[in-house]
Amino acid sequence: MNCTLRVALTLLAASATCVSPAVQASSLQSKLPPRAEVASGPLSPAERGAMARVFVRKWGPYVQDVYGVPVEAWARRMVSTFIHADPDNFRDALRRSTYEGATAALNGAGSRVSDDQVIDSMARASLDPRLTDAQVGTQALGSAASDLVFTPVTPCRILDTRVAGGVIASEGSRNFNAVVGGGGNFSSQGGSATDCGMVAAGQAAVVINLTAVAPSGAGFATAYPFGAARPLASSVNYTAGAIVNNAIVVKLPTPLTSSDFTIYTFAGAHFVADIVGFYSAPAATALQCTSVDGALRTMTAGEYALLSTVNCPAGYSAVSAAITASQDVVVADSYISSGSVQIFAKNVSALSQQVIPKAICCRVPGR
Repeated sequence: MNCTLRVALTLLAASATCVSPAVQASSLQSKLPPRAEVASGPLSPAERGAMARVFVRKWGPYVQDVYGVPVEAWARRMVSTFIHADPDNFRDALRRSTYEGATAALNGAGSRVSDDQVIDSMARASLDPRLTDAQVGTQALGSAASDLVFTPVTPCRILDTRVAGGVIASEGSRNFNAVVGGGGNFSSQGGSATDCGMVAAGQAAVVINLTAVAPSGAGFATAYPFGAARPLASSVNYTAGAIVNNAIVVKLPTPLTSSDFTIYTFAGAHFVADIVGFYSAPAATALQCTSVDGALRTMTAGEYALLSTVNCPAGYSAVSAAITASQDVVVADSYISSGSVQIFAKNVSALSQQVIPKAICCRVPGR
């Protein structure tokens, strides 16, 4: 890690815990080096370190107060993301006014999650007195316990105790990570030297193939969320000396904390885990929109007329109507159906005017 960034991050936990959740982005923005405020372009290590400090000071209290994740643990898990985040994504993240929007922007999904969408959803959800603050936040982008979307990844090894860490002792447990920041890898757990496609992107749960290797006796192992009480259930059952695996789904902490999940084993054994996919809360998807012109019409002086109907392309829905004309032609009325628009216009001048009706048509990508 770059020295400048390392120094900045070592100070994050102590400083962030002293900052009120009401700290405004404008006051923090003033602490950035001048060049970090430009619209685009690369970042120097000093600028990146300063921006990381601003991000954690701005959102650390929120993460701790709303989600119950200690600032220091969260900040340390974000280090790799801060180091490798795209410069423009990083700048966009610092401009965001919601934590959910900021993290989406930081990880390159900002175009799909706007602050307005988050705020509107949170405002609506807050009307329900049964919801806690944390539930209101997660409801904004879809529930972290339901409404989840599965994303498959190429099977990839995230841990192998035969390579790193050694046997997990009988009736013992060990904590592991299933998600790394951009540029991170699973080498420290005996896994892949890549990120396995598991950069921090709001994963709520992971799907892994868990293998017990040569246990010292008969028994079982359980994988469960880090920080949670161990459930009275097994993820894989084994006999002495066997090699047994099972496909399981493990819920992850949200936001990320110091570890993601824990493996408990009744008998001493090695363990191997390969990730095959993850579940995440749905993110708002930006619409694809296009402007469609209708037929040109020449309107005589003072004429009031229905312009030609403008049809949207197949798969698109009409969302608004407009005209291209001089200021002497005004829209008197318009009608929008699912796939077309009709516009009534009036020429308020004493001269003939040309006017083109327009439809703004949108669709959800992929549909």
